[in-house]
Amino acid sequence: MGIIVAKFGGTSVGNGERIRKAAQSVVNEYMKGKKVVVVVSAINKTTDEFSDVVETATGNAITDKQLAEVLSMGEMTSVRIFSSTIESLGVKSEYLDPYKDNWPIITDNKFLSAKVDIKTTAEKLNQIKKMVDEGIIPVICGFLGKDESGHITTLGRGGSDITAFLLGHCLNAEEVIIVTDVGGVMSTDPNKLQTARKLDKISVEEMRDLATHGAQVLHPYALKYKDPKIDAKIIGYDHGDLSAPGTEIMGPSSNEELLKSATLNSDPISVIAVVGEEILTKTGILAKITDTLAEHKINIYGISTGQNSITVFVNKAESEHGHEVLHDVVVETDELSSLSLGREIAMITVASQDFIDTPGVITEITEPLQKNDINIVEISSSQTSVVIFVDWNDGRKAYELVKGVLK
Repeated sequence: MGIIVAKFGGTSVGNGERIRKAAQSVVNEYMKGKKVVVVVSAINKTTDEFSDVVETATGNAITDKQLAEVLSMGEMTSVRIFSSTIESLGVKSEYLDPYKDNWPIITDNKFLSAKVDIKTTAEKLNQIKKMVDEGIIPVICGFLGKDESGHITTLGRGGSDITAFLLGHCLNAEEVIIVTDVGGVMSTDPNKLQTARKLDKISVEEMRDLATHGAQVLHPYALKYKDPKIDAKIIGYDHGDLSAPGTEIMGPSSNEELLKSATLNSDPISVIAVVGEEILTKTGILAKITDTLAEHKINIYGISTGQNSITVFVNKAESEHGHEVLHDVVVETDELSSLSLGREIAMITVASQDFIDTPGVITEITEPLQKNDINIVEISSSQTSVVIFVDWNDGRKAYELVKGVLK
């Protein structure tokens, strides 16, 4: 029987009734013969309240080390209450916090945004395996870590999600269950659109992009530790049942998704630039361009916009056709004046979960190109990827240089 890691967010342990309901759901799985490891966040809004108190009391004249210790109190209170509740239901439980010798999550000493030492953490988690084999339910503080000197650290916002998937990864868990205040991942924010619906499934890649662009359901960095063979889902606390349906998180497609990667598009790309005076202020111009290319089944690899131009990147083999059909659009549209078909260029895509928390990553990636006199035609980025366009003749060299940065 595999291990289930169940993480309960702050709202799902927001009061005594919810904590008992959550604990009962854990005990129910245990009574089915399953091994359960619990990760608990601070009781609803506790961490924010501590932060406000500290700011008012100290005027922010507090060290990162001191603040990490204060913020840890929310989780350390939660695990004690949750573990006691499990035992009140007749099952043996033990809480773990960073002050205990068997605390498993070891990090560097960046107190408020610590990075996990995977190797050391995995070794220490062998103690957790022994605990569950003995019929004990461990209840572990989310969000927290401990550095090699024994000081408390925090994993940053959304740290409990990171803890849950990290444990799932290191324990080779059967499933990671995120219990939160929503019944799963929604098609959009239900507070903004009443037509929002719950998704039955979502891929790691989709979830990552959704999370990096503002969705609050799951911290994107946690997905770094999502293994392809481990099931994962997000469910609502109101069910009081860890078997309840929610939204399954599928993938990633391979373990390579856990690593930094760079890819060079195998075919050359061409640039088509459409020009018009202040066309960004004209409604529907971009739609005309993209709709026309779509009608002719010409795929767009990227779009760049300026005040007086819109540039699209298409496959070289389709570029002359694209140039021809877009010329018809230019001729028929008063707001557009001309267009041009540019040179062959190469497209390099660089992706990594680490980019989310890495300031200056674009500079780090592009600096070797500058030093080697490789001109960047265009660059675009999201929180987890950077796409670089360079002259086709420079493509292979640029790709090798970028790969070197990732090692």
